Amino acid sequence: MENSKVRRWGAEAIAAVQWLIFLVANTVALPVVIGEIFQFTSAETAALMQRTFLVVAVGSLLQGWLGHRLPLMDGPAGIWMGVFAILGSQALARGSDAREVLQSLEGAMLVTGGCFLILSMTGWMKRLLPLFTPLVTGTYLLLLVSQLSGIFFQGMLTGANGGFDPLSAWTALGVFFLVLLLSAVGKGWWKSYAMLIGMLAGWILFSAFGRASGAESSAGSPLPTVLEWGPPHIGMESAITGILVAFVLLSNMVASLAAVGEAVRGRSDVDIRELTRGGWVSGINHGLSALFSTGGMVPLSVSAGFVRLTGERGRGPFLIACLLMIGVSLVPPWTEALASIPGPVVYAALLASFVQMAGTAVRTVMEQPLDERRATIFGISLVLGIGTMFLPTPFFETFPPAVRYVLENGLLVGTLAVFFLERIWRKRLPSNPAGNNGDQHRETRLKEGISSEQVGEGKAEGAYR
Repeated sequence: MENSKVRRWGAEAIAAVQWLIFLVANTVALPVVIGEIFQFTSAETAALMQRTFLVVAVGSLLQGWLGHRLPLMDGPAGIWMGVFAILGSQALARGSDAREVLQSLEGAMLVTGGCFLILSMTGWMKRLLPLFTPLVTGTYLLLLVSQLSGIFFQGMLTGANGGFDPLSAWTALGVFFLVLLLSAVGKGWWKSYAMLIGMLAGWILFSAFGRASGAESSAGSPLPTVLEWGPPHIGMESAITGILVAFVLLSNMVASLAAVGEAVRGRSDVDIRELTRGGWVSGINHGLSALFSTGGMVPLSVSAGFVRLTGERGRGPFLIACLLMIGVSLVPPWTEALASIPGPVVYAALLASFVQMAGTAVRTVMEQPLDERRATIFGISLVLGIGTMFLPTPFFETFPPAVRYVLENGLLVGTLAVFFLERIWRKRLPSNPAGNNGDQHRETRLKEGISSEQVGEGKAEGAYR
């Protein structure tokens, strides 16, 4: 009995370390990106890294403990990175004060958090949930894979100067295929800790070749500071930005809950209680992001790929990892040591988890019959979303900032397209001269995946419960 307890605790400890590395791997990019955009010093970027670690850890802990209560990381949102990139580059090009832009972004995050709190407290989450059908969530996940896999693949194969780096590329590809191989044919411990094994192997190889960067001593504060960018400013532009981002993040949250639910429970239905709890915690987490002057957070769909890859479906190791990350964020040398994991290794491990997410996206889309209407909507949304990703940056320079950051984000364009096409292009109901229109109307709703009882409750059968 004692031996079995020791083995169980040991397995949970190793799983928690693997979750910790996953949390770190999905966090380190945001501070580096923001630091480069706004031309932070190395000390400012290190301090931002520390604050981001704390917000990610606390936000994920709150979600796993009080919010949706799933092993689902709350991490940097891609849409927020896009907003930071666009507004930051425009501010620098105009010669504006970068700190004023950052304060407006703090205000925009507060607006987004307020939107989540209002939707959760008023019960509007229940009314909005049926709008996010399997076609919407599945398309969102596929566009997310399309957008981020290119970034991750570039990070695997290119060096610091943007050219081909053979050593980094072959090592990263080795990590990628090692993780996939262990997750596909590995047994027991090897399968469960495939990502951890792959990342450690890659880190060791980089160190052996003298390519691993060591942790540098931080000159920043030993503890994360609040309002590092100054007090938040809420103006017209930041309010519009916050509301638009809230809509995109809501679709992101539904897709993430569906994807992780499918990985944990074997079904992608979204419980309205999980969504509501997750919504008000996301509101709190956006407030924390503004308070600690970092990027906005959202439940990350890539967590579903991690769960499928490792087979770790319990909350225990995930919550332990969040507590460990809080401890790490309070000790700057530890933060910098974890952040020194070679970038190509991180990108390779994350890309391996995206293979699983692509499968989840396809299964989600196919939950309902892909008839001509759905297939056309699906194709239009993918073409618009992926096509936008390949448009050159100068194309968007003539648009106003509020329009530009919408059009420049292929994920946002494709998601908006599938959302509105689903609403505008309704399936035509058959007429019934015999006077049984009510029965046929009900039958059509059932084929669409909505029962008559669930219509009143605002829940889609076969997709949500």
